[in-house]
Amino acid sequence: MPKFLEEKLKKEYGANSKIPYKVMNSIGAMKGNQETAKGAAMERKHERATKPEAHESSHRAVTHSVGHYIERSSKPTKSLRRERH
Repeated sequence: MPKFLEEKLKKEYGANSKIPYKVMNSIGAMKGNQETAKGAAMERKHERATKPEAHESSHRAVTHSVGHYIERSSKPTKSLRRERH
């Protein structure tokens, strides 16, 4: 079961409430007391979104503009040829 969702719902509805599990069942994250593939995917997606990546900061520092690419391209595509008039 998606732990992040379980914790969020328990905080909202109370620790001893059955509502968090009913909500997870209704959205398809669980079926009964078993986690579904959708629930596992939700958990993985949440982990990727919250986990800082080491190489992410280096990609942010480098900026490329489309205009720069267009000026230096040797063979422009048809759509770019129309724009160069």
